[in-house]
Amino acid sequence: MPISPKSSGTAAAIPAGQVATPGASRQRDVRLDFFRGIGMFIIFIAHVPYNAWTNYIPARFGFSDATEIFVFCSGMASAIAFGRLFEERGFKVGATRIAYRCWQVYWAHISIFMLVAASMVLADKWLARDGAYLQGLNLVPFLSGDTGTNLVGLLTLTYVPNFFDILPMYLVILAMIPIVMALKKLGRAYVFAAILATWFFATLGWINLPAEPWSDRVWFFNPFAWQLVFFTGFVFIRGWLPAPPISRPLMIAAALFVAAVIPFHHTWFLTNVPFFNDARNGLGLLVDKTGFGLLRYVHFLAIAYLAYALAGPNGDNIRTIKGPFVAICCKVGQQALGVFLAGQLLSMLGGIYLNELGHTYFNTALVNFTGFALLIAVAYIAAYFKSSPWKGHKHATALPAQPAPSGAPDRSAAGTGRVSQPAE
Repeated sequence: MPISPKSSGTAAAIPAGQVATPGASRQRDVRLDFFRGIGMFIIFIAHVPYNAWTNYIPARFGFSDATEIFVFCSGMASAIAFGRLFEERGFKVGATRIAYRCWQVYWAHISIFMLVAASMVLADKWLARDGAYLQGLNLVPFLSGDTGTNLVGLLTLTYVPNFFDILPMYLVILAMIPIVMALKKLGRAYVFAAILATWFFATLGWINLPAEPWSDRVWFFNPFAWQLVFFTGFVFIRGWLPAPPISRPLMIAAALFVAAVIPFHHTWFLTNVPFFNDARNGLGLLVDKTGFGLLRYVHFLAIAYLAYALAGPNGDNIRTIKGPFVAICCKVGQQALGVFLAGQLLSMLGGIYLNELGHTYFNTALVNFTGFALLIAVAYIAAYFKSSPWKGHKHATALPAQPAPSGAPDRSAAGTGRVSQPAE
C-alpha cells in the first residue's frame, strides 16, 4: 500500500476539498480510498459486542489488525492533504490547517462520546437493564463519580474510555505533523531519528497519557507509539522514502511471514497447542497493542506490501474489479471520519439488538449487513453535503469576451492550457 508520488505519471492524489495547483492533473489514489474503506467495515465488525463475525477478521490471524490500516492510511491521507500545504504555503499556514483539523477531530470525539453515552442511558432505562449497557462501556464511574472532575477530564482528554480511544490518538498524532515538517528542514535523518526514538520510549511504556482521573490507567492506544505506523505512510507519500519494488521473492517472503504468524495468534492454536500459547505469552512487548510492538509493525508491513503489490501499479488491478464493490469501498474510505463516528454508534446499537434478541446466525448477519448498509449511506450522504450542492451555478447571463489588444498574449483558459478551479 505505500506509494510514492514518483510511482505514477500523474501528480500525487489530493483529497476532495483541496484546491489543486492550476494546470496539474490530480486525482485520488484508488488504493488509499479502497483499503481505508475496507478498514472501516472491519472496524465496525470488531466494535459490535460479541459479534461472531469477529472470528474471521484479520485481527484473529495475526498481530496487526484494522487499526493499523486506519492509522497508516490516515498518515498517507495527511501527507497528501497537509504535507503539500507546508511546502507550498509555508509553515504557518500548514500548522494552522493542522490546528483546524485537530479542532474538528476533538469535537467529533466529544460529540460521539456524548451521543453513545446517552444512547446507553436510554437503552438501560427503556429495557430495564439497571445500568448493564453503561457498565459494558465502563461509563458508570464517569456518570456516578465526581461529575465535575470527570467532565473536565473528558474535555481535556485526561478521561479516554477504551471504546473512544482511537480519535484522541489520531488527534495527538496529527499535532505532531508540524514538528515533523520542522525537522524535515534540517534533513530527513532528523525526522526518522525523532520518529523512531519516540516510538522506542513509548513502546517501553516510558511515555503515555493518563486515561481517567480516578486511576493510573493510561491510554490504550499510546499515540507516541502508534505515530510510527502513521508517519510510515506519511513519509512514503511525501517521497522521503522510495516505494518498495514489486518482486516475486519479496511477495513470497511477506506471504510466508504472514502465514507463519497465524499459529501464534489464532485462538485454535493457542487453545489446543501449548507450545504456541507459551510462545505467544513470551513475546510480551513485541506484540503489545498499547505500545505498538515491533512484531505488530513488521506483520502490518508484510500485509501492506502484499496489498500494494496485488493492487498493481497505480491500483490498476483494483479498478478492474467488476461491479460497484470498489466504488462503494472507495466512497466509504473517502468519508472515513464520518463513517467511523457512525460506526461507533451503530456497533453499540447492534450489540444491544443481539443481546436482546439472541446471537443467532440470522440476527448476526442482519446486524452486520444492516450496519454495512447504513455506513455506506452515511458515506454517500456526507459526500453529498461536502459537495456543497447549495453552491450551484448561478443562472447569470455571460458577458461577451472583450478582444485582447493587438499583440497581447492570450491569457484565456484555452491559451494557457489551464482549467479554472471552482470556488470552494
